[in-house]
Amino acid sequence: MNDRLPPLTALRAFDAAARHMSFAKAAEELNVTPAALSFQIKSLEEHLGQPVFRRLNRAVELTEAGRALAPGVEDAFKTLLSTWRAARRLHDNTTLNVTAGPAFTAKWMAPRLYQFAQEHPEIDLRFIASLRMMDFTRDEIDVAIRFGYGPDPDFYSVPLANEWVTPVMTPELAETYPTPASLKTAPLIFDDSISFLDPPCDWPAWFRAVGIEFEPEHGPRFSQADHAVDAALAGVGIVLGRRALVIKDLYEGRLVAPYGVALSTEAHFRFLCPKGAETRPHIAAFRDWILAEIEKTASVSEALTLIPAKDVAPK
Repeated sequence: MNDRLPPLTALRAFDAAARHMSFAKAAEELNVTPAALSFQIKSLEEHLGQPVFRRLNRAVELTEAGRALAPGVEDAFKTLLSTWRAARRLHDNTTLNVTAGPAFTAKWMAPRLYQFAQEHPEIDLRFIASLRMMDFTRDEIDVAIRFGYGPDPDFYSVPLANEWVTPVMTPELAETYPTPASLKTAPLIFDDSISFLDPPCDWPAWFRAVGIEFEPEHGPRFSQADHAVDAALAGVGIVLGRRALVIKDLYEGRLVAPYGVALSTEAHFRFLCPKGAETRPHIAAFRDWILAEIEKTASVSEALTLIPAKDVAPK
């Protein structure tokens, strides 16, 4: 049996016809005549030694051989297109595709993007706000900002500051609830997006950190951290704010953290990119800018007493 592959044009014609189940639509996609496409299909069938389509009056359908061939050919062209684009992106130092979670995009990235644009007008930033773990090549991603424990042995990875949570609220609410004990009667907001942390960084854990045994159960719950922070900014209540998502509001005074005690977690945000890509000019510029922005608000963290969540975990 001869394993020599048929011409690429014949495989491309078959892929388009199998996806559309129409020679006419496939020819239109490939910008060729139906006769030319039919010729390529016949060439493929001669190489294979059997038909891949049944020609009906006004339609076509795959034969058994065609059904066996179609999925692999489609996947192969998708892979080829993805790797071709990846290779072309190696010479593109002006477009930067970044993926990050919706909360980090809304609360950390978006308020600072004007500054990055001012410092790097030559770089066109494109954001994909998603929690889905994307493939750098297939999804054409240059940089990912992800939250969790790591490690990330397959990627270039830079931790973006130690992460903590502490009660944050508007200055007006802080006057009403001046002590940790007073929070027992306060409107507390629950951020369920960090319920996966182990050990927990939740309200009971924070109360234990300040020497209070209290397990609040009532209050609005949010699955997205940025929504919980927005509720606190609106004066709805008090939320355990995550460092990365509240630090700008704390630094600029829209929120306050009056009790000075925060729970720290080993989970953290990381800057990720394929190994070797960190030296590309636009990726290096974006990394250095993020680290510089984090340093601008470091004084907020320095003013807090950090207690590891593991030290207050239930025995």
